[in-house]
Amino acid sequence: MSNKKGNRRPKNKADDKKAAKVDQNYSQDEEIRLNKFIAHAGFCSRREADTYISAGKVQVNGQVTTELGTKVRRKDSVVVDGQNLSLEPFVYLLLHKSKDVITTTDDEKDRTTVMDQIEDATGYRVYPVGRLDRNTTGLLVLTNDGDLAHRLMHPSYSVRKTYQVGTKDPLTEAQLEQFLEGVELEDGIAKGYNIVQFVDDPHTFEMSVFEGRNHLIRRMVQFHGTVVTKLKRIEYAGLTLKDVSMGRWRFLRQHEINNLRKLVKLETLDFNKDK
Repeated sequence: MSNKKGNRRPKNKADDKKAAKVDQNYSQDEEIRLNKFIAHAGFCSRREADTYISAGKVQVNGQVTTELGTKVRRKDSVVVDGQNLSLEPFVYLLLHKSKDVITTTDDEKDRTTVMDQIEDATGYRVYPVGRLDRNTTGLLVLTNDGDLAHRLMHPSYSVRKTYQVGTKDPLTEAQLEQFLEGVELEDGIAKGYNIVQFVDDPHTFEMSVFEGRNHLIRRMVQFHGTVVTKLKRIEYAGLTLKDVSMGRWRFLRQHEINNLRKLVKLETLDFNKDK
């Protein structure tokens, strides 16, 4: 565990706002497995698509299809659970989520969602990768790349997430060291990594985790008898919030997209094949 002095926020050049996107180069007559079509349309993962197919919630050209090995073409009509799907270009965004914003595509109570913050900026349907609590701020990835989103959220890939944590009562060095060893929660041992304590603010520290359990950081802090007063995700899978102010977003760069794909053992994308 180490100490740090103050916030670090160096000035850097503005991010390139051009979308790093790649077309899905399937011809109109090329056959594609149905679950792959559904995943590449950004609806869900291939495994989840199989569940929709088996449950009779998928229609191809107006007919319910329950056979998992079904193949379709780009020009076919594919409807899943009432939604018409199409193979749009893959796009990838990084959002600096604000407080009191819901991590969902819509909200029945008409509260502000992350989709409101990006204001349909891409022209394509994108979905948040995982969730941040309403009162948690920070880095959130949104994409329509269903395979990538599913793997980033899957526990087997152990994606690193780093948080800046503010607590009501200061945690001692011994208490922070205990996070490194692991603390017992109701759903098992939880460990923190790369813990950094702010020397000029004893109420603040940074910590990385490799899990995605609900309210994990908050529950780890509660283990020591206090509560989180401020929680911000400052890093996700190697991405950071550099040059992205609260409530703003940017497109991921090409190398960032392929770094994410390599991290979860997906093939990299060729952004130049249409040029």
